[in-house]
Amino acid sequence: MTLSKQEPETENDAAPKNRRERRAAKAASGTAPQRRSPGNTIIHGEVPSREVLLEFISDNPDRASKREIAKAFGLKGEERIKLKDALRDLEDNGLVQKSRKSLARPGALPPVTVLDITTRDKDGELIGRPTEWNEELGAAPAVLIRQSSADRKSGKTPVGGMGDRVLAKIFASKDRAGPAYHGRIIKIIDKTRLSVLGVYKERVGSEGGRILPVDRRDDEMTIDSIDLNGAKDGDLVEVETIRAARLGLKRAKVLTVVGSVASEKAISMIAIHAHGIPHVFPQAVMTEAEEAKPASMSHREDWRDVPLVTIDPADAKDHDDAVYAEPDPSPDNPGGVIVTVAIADVSYYIRPKSALDREALKRGNSVYFPDRVVPMLPERISNDLCSLREGVDRPALAVRMTFSREGRKAGHTFHRIMMKSAAKLSYQQAQAAIDGKPDDQTGPLLEPILKPLWDAYATMKRGRDRRQPLELDMPERKIVLRSDGTVDRVIVPERLDAHKLIEEMMIQANVSAAETLEKKRQPLIYRIHDTPSMSKQEALREFLGTIGMSLSRGNLRANSFNGILAQALDTQHQQMVNEMVLRSQSQAIYAQENIGHFGLNLLKYAHFTSPIRRYADLIVHRALVGSLGLGEGGITPEEEASLDDIAAEISTFERRAMAAERDTVNRLIAHHLAGRIGEEFEGRIGGVTKSGLFVSLPQFGADGFIPISTLGRDYFIYDEAHQALSGEKTGLGYQLGDSVEVRLVEALPIAGALRFEMLSEGREMPTAVRSFHKSNRRGKGKVPGTRPPRGKRR
Repeated sequence: MTLSKQEPETENDAAPKNRRERRAAKAASGTAPQRRSPGNTIIHGEVPSREVLLEFISDNPDRASKREIAKAFGLKGEERIKLKDALRDLEDNGLVQKSRKSLARPGALPPVTVLDITTRDKDGELIGRPTEWNEELGAAPAVLIRQSSADRKSGKTPVGGMGDRVLAKIFASKDRAGPAYHGRIIKIIDKTRLSVLGVYKERVGSEGGRILPVDRRDDEMTIDSIDLNGAKDGDLVEVETIRAARLGLKRAKVLTVVGSVASEKAISMIAIHAHGIPHVFPQAVMTEAEEAKPASMSHREDWRDVPLVTIDPADAKDHDDAVYAEPDPSPDNPGGVIVTVAIADVSYYIRPKSALDREALKRGNSVYFPDRVVPMLPERISNDLCSLREGVDRPALAVRMTFSREGRKAGHTFHRIMMKSAAKLSYQQAQAAIDGKPDDQTGPLLEPILKPLWDAYATMKRGRDRRQPLELDMPERKIVLRSDGTVDRVIVPERLDAHKLIEEMMIQANVSAAETLEKKRQPLIYRIHDTPSMSKQEALREFLGTIGMSLSRGNLRANSFNGILAQALDTQHQQMVNEMVLRSQSQAIYAQENIGHFGLNLLKYAHFTSPIRRYADLIVHRALVGSLGLGEGGITPEEEASLDDIAAEISTFERRAMAAERDTVNRLIAHHLAGRIGEEFEGRIGGVTKSGLFVSLPQFGADGFIPISTLGRDYFIYDEAHQALSGEKTGLGYQLGDSVEVRLVEALPIAGALRFEMLSEGREMPTAVRSFHKSNRRGKGKVPGTRPPRGKRR
């Protein structure tokens, strides 16, 4: 989007960039007034023009919060209110986007970013690119890594190398001829990767061949027959570089043959390597894990007689949470309940700066694939010492919460305990017992344990219903594999009250952790979820208008969206509206600064309940142990000083895990359907772009693409606001959520891509879309990049 034509041109528009930067810097430092032109003056103490604000935000990504901008321009009192309005206007117009409490230009890198150092420039300086990047924004921006000789000698600043993954402070570059950013390394997360995953391709007529890397950032390599280690043509292999010639391709040696690239068992390994997920524990980590001893009773309360039970998926191998509930005997709380949540005491075993701790932080979280789990901690810790096994003494941190009859939390206390799980139950097993079908194990537990749990949940649900968190209906699909690793079927597991019970108890335990640490003034890492940006709200508002629905303006809360979802319930638009509401939401992240959790409608929220699989929870455990004086394993001053960096790292690692899991599912489904080319399927349009349509197959949970050039001979116009493609001549088209029939024409398992041919005729578009269509015919709303009619290409 461009600046308003009504704004006067300034002499700076034609001035050299370095002059503009010097003036912006002087304005930011408070040396005012700085006159840019008769119509555009920067005066200290007055809200600057939109152009100056955009320039400041671009050049100062680390100082782009409302508070820092006000400070830079000397704004106080009423001027700060005007600044807030000016920044909101920029956001509404899509010129900036909000991330936590900071502003950035669309597609800009955040102030602290995880980079992969991938190459060098012509001067030999290292160049990094963001580890995770939305490819819809184009190519990932390059970041020049600044490392002076003084830094190398002093050792104060970490020194990176080719292939390293680093956490870096990002700055806008002043050199317009080079990369858009430069960065300073804060921490080296992972040293040079020693291996590369690729597909071996034989060289016809000679021995050896080439390695085609799965990661597009890696270069091809040659390999001799003596280094194949049994690999055959088409095998997915893990290789290392054995020598690099000054000219030509590097030479490789096969370390491991993963298997045929046509096998599903190789699919998750592709994602692991493509996303750089650490999957092999170093020997020092394994040694520490094996040498770990069971926890003692020191600083612990003996709760082994409390009948806590674990309720997990039937195939769960580790159990890190247990629950128990009972009526509150206090006469001051009639009808109230006491709910106890016990969480494995991982902080006792994983101490700061240990090898186990360093590896856990490098991973950030466990990653779950259909055929395997890449754990954050070794099995000796996660599946043994910290798993709350039935009938076995295990250390835990427990929170005992009291709720009133109305479901309001009246108080809570934390305890470091030794417990003994009374039973290991599955969700289905516990639910069946409540539904009147107990088995031999759940029968004796029904009255003393399970019914009080369900009664407590009914009480807590009153509080949840009053709070009204965001209630999206987006069923999760699960891929069921056969014993040989091939896809058997895709199912949507039933959502039981047992799931909801555990979920609500975990949420309240997380809230209690955040409240306790805040009260103790203990620094911690919050789980935060920002409100939807104004631009996303407006896009949703425009879309809803096309189906006769509306979204209120002003200060939106989660229940504002629930009203929309309720209107769409049991209509043809239900799934479409759920998806559009989901797209309008911000992404939840970890942060030291708390802004609340919009989706859950909570002011204070921190992850506490899964320290086996999330590093954020481990930090919260340490903070509780230290601030409450509960013994060994508390948070250290060094950790407290690094919480901002840790939050940025684990947020990135969470996105990495989600991307790897999603890519693996896409590849598995593409592999599953590769033998069904030419078959016809019922699908639903799940995405609309100016390039074509994304169609999802509900029975598989997979998406495929239909290029706009294959839709027909009409000229299709992209309407972003209404998420539609409509024909210029016929007025017929396709819109998000439409049910369509498609034919599978291509499946690429390695890429995880499906391509379809549209079989359904377009339908007549709603009035709002036709109006947009007419404005395009008059040349007032032409969308760049759409395909002109055949025979009339311009």
